[in-house]
Amino acid sequence: MAVQSPEAVFNHGISSQGTGCRYGSGASPLQKDSLALFAVGQAKTCSYAGFYKVDGRDTLKISAKSWLLASCILGSAPVVHAQEATQDAVSSGGLEEIIVTARKREESVQSVPVAVLAISEKTIQQRDITSIEKIAAATPNLNVGRASNGSGAQLTMRGIGSSSTSIGIEQSVAVVVDGAYYGQGRIIQEGFFDLKRVEVLKGPQALFFGKNATAGVISLATNDPGQDREFVARAAYEFRSRQYQGELIASIPLTESLGVRFAARGSIMDGGYYRNVSVDRTYTTVDIRNVLAGGSGNPLASVAKPAPSRQPGEDEFLGRVTLKYTPDDSLTMTLKGSYNYNQVNNSSWNYVAYNCGRADGISQLTGYPCGTDFVTHQNNMPADIAANFPFAKQDGSLYNRYRSWAINGAVSYELDNLTISSITNYNTNNNRWACACDFQSSDTGTWATENATWKAFSQELRAQTAFDGPINLMVGGLYQKTKRDFEQYVMFAGLRDDQASAANRFVASSKTSFTDGETMALFGQVSWALAETLEVAGGVRYTHETKDSFFTQPYNNLGVQGIFRDQADPDGLGEITAAQVFDDWSPEVTLTWKPQDGILVYGAYKTAYKSGGFSNGGINSKFSANPLADLTFNPEKARGFEAGIKTTLADNQLRLNLVAFTYAYSDLQVDFFNSPIFAFQTLTADARTKGVEVDFEYAPRAIDGLNVHGSINYTHARYTDFPQAPCFAGQTPAQGCTLVGGLDARQNLNGAPLSVAPEWTGAFGVGYDTTAGEGLKIGFNVDTRYSSSYLASGFGNVFSRQGQYAVLDAGIRFGAEDDNWQIAVIGKNLTNRFFVSGVVDGPSTGGGTGTAAGVRADQLGFGNLPRTVQVSVIKRF
Repeated sequence: MAVQSPEAVFNHGISSQGTGCRYGSGASPLQKDSLALFAVGQAKTCSYAGFYKVDGRDTLKISAKSWLLASCILGSAPVVHAQEATQDAVSSGGLEEIIVTARKREESVQSVPVAVLAISEKTIQQRDITSIEKIAAATPNLNVGRASNGSGAQLTMRGIGSSSTSIGIEQSVAVVVDGAYYGQGRIIQEGFFDLKRVEVLKGPQALFFGKNATAGVISLATNDPGQDREFVARAAYEFRSRQYQGELIASIPLTESLGVRFAARGSIMDGGYYRNVSVDRTYTTVDIRNVLAGGSGNPLASVAKPAPSRQPGEDEFLGRVTLKYTPDDSLTMTLKGSYNYNQVNNSSWNYVAYNCGRADGISQLTGYPCGTDFVTHQNNMPADIAANFPFAKQDGSLYNRYRSWAINGAVSYELDNLTISSITNYNTNNNRWACACDFQSSDTGTWATENATWKAFSQELRAQTAFDGPINLMVGGLYQKTKRDFEQYVMFAGLRDDQASAANRFVASSKTSFTDGETMALFGQVSWALAETLEVAGGVRYTHETKDSFFTQPYNNLGVQGIFRDQADPDGLGEITAAQVFDDWSPEVTLTWKPQDGILVYGAYKTAYKSGGFSNGGINSKFSANPLADLTFNPEKARGFEAGIKTTLADNQLRLNLVAFTYAYSDLQVDFFNSPIFAFQTLTADARTKGVEVDFEYAPRAIDGLNVHGSINYTHARYTDFPQAPCFAGQTPAQGCTLVGGLDARQNLNGAPLSVAPEWTGAFGVGYDTTAGEGLKIGFNVDTRYSSSYLASGFGNVFSRQGQYAVLDAGIRFGAEDDNWQIAVIGKNLTNRFFVSGVVDGPSTGGGTGTAAGVRADQLGFGNLPRTVQVSVIKRF
């Protein structure tokens, strides 16, 4: 019989699965005054006498003194290793520790006084969480709507979010990747893979994340090179969209202190999630100069072919290279470079007319019934028009093409009582699209193209003390410089100018805009341990921002020059410039009490700030006397309280957490299209969100591999001061709409619910992994998410209501016990439930707003993904 130390045996994979064998139980061989001598092999069961069996044989049991003698003779490890192994065995099974960086340092999720949902690498892989939308699908109280234009997305947490219609408004839910801030809505186009961890921090997060995190933060961490060689290949196929996906990862230690990790993923989609059922449409244009001269306009009929029948037909490539250098225990340097390419065959592929204004439920444009799930009606731009139209494809195909590049450098230097960290980031993205921007098929068609580029450089420095005394400090600073360039070209109303340049011949109006921004921030926190179990921490962030912006409409067709201001407009308002300066102090204080191991109680007062800005995609309308006010908006601020309790119970088998919160928001940024004056306006409203959230996780030792988890959340999010809110299209006086000055339609939304703010959300899931024969294992997970009903519109439109829904996901996997290979089937939205996470009034529908004859607009919702089933194969080398 060969002999091993207990440490070696435990590292070899000893398990007491399903037997209850652990320290303190009557059946355990691991007593305080003795140690077990094991034969080489893997323990499978626990014998009736309390001895482990190895390959079916009882182990020997000897005293600690005998073990010392044996270790000397056999050259084994000292007794202290056996004690550590005993402790490992004692803690086997139960809950796994979850590490988060909610305070920019690694801590257990149960020891940090922040409401945070953490998604582990294991869960990310099991549920195929590879995008912001898929993170939301795994997170109650977080909703993500994918939009065609504007910012490209609407992210909402606890009922607080930013509307998608303005590219100039950054998200109230900030996205942070490897410690660097990404605030643009187009982050929804990014694919994420090879992730180590995802954290969803709820509520204002000014002190540690600072930049614009008034509603919360989604923080993602990608994997670094490890100490060992790692090669992973993954192939997957999704049946509904006919998507083929491949992934390769190689992690190589170049020296003892330097490692490199290569990661790449690509996918091709032969089909799609949505069906487009449009037919050929005839779009007729007239030469405006001929019309003004009294002629017929020389009508020109063009055919608009249907967009592809299967959408979005996505093609994607992602690549990342990571270098990690650790010359000693105190210094760690990491450099990451990444590239992302994503293209779809229609920027508005998920826009569904789900509630129409006509009493018979028929679309006012298409003539088709509304409310058909996962079905769209959209047409390509006519090919003869697209041939010279700026940023259009030659054949008129709709599309959205997103490309991004990022370089991220992180340095951490640890001294005895001080850690200094630095994060340097440069990221840029370019998004270009052509859309059927009435979002429904019609002979009157509206098409547009856009080209937008974003660049950002940031540098953050932070120092954190770790003194043995009661007081510790954190200080830091942030510098960021940004630039946005924006171009848009719109075609509508059948306008043509045969004397214009080839590029402008079919353009009704164009826009050019830019914003240059600069941010400087200083922040600090003092933590004071008032007692062994009680700590108070107070801090503040000071932010100074400047934004210099420009907007003009360089070309307007003669037919719309009475609506849009030209660049050289005689009233002198054809070029809009804005020089904005913002300053803010965001304090917070947190009291944390740990009455005993496994229990943390905290209360906090928090504030946050999101800068004001400039709507680069707005309109300079001649009906507006103050276009500068239309295009600029004020900062958004949050302040309030939250209190929570985090518990780890039942011998580390149960986590049970509760948090209550109430936050007031002033100047909440709300963007809308004011049709009577034909202008986009960003208004500011006051609001409050309050609620209670409970979550749990249970992993019983008696059933090793079983995990049961869930949450239930109540949120009450309402406007508190929005007396001059815009009316929704077609709203009548009987529905609360009043004409102001005979032109502008307004309503009082005080007390009305915010957009995408369900009162009740929840989740419940079960996962189980177990062995399945020699060297094999099998596992499954079932997860469901529930939402009560909500208004998808931010303007009180009762016809935008999304009913309650529940979504069911499930997965099953089979593979090697050492994870050398795995085959998995992952199903999402298995009940094929359709819902929307945002809405716009359908262009060219509805009318008579503020009058008794008002006809409401068709509601076009940002739809979710339908049922998908994916099979994947993973091989590790």
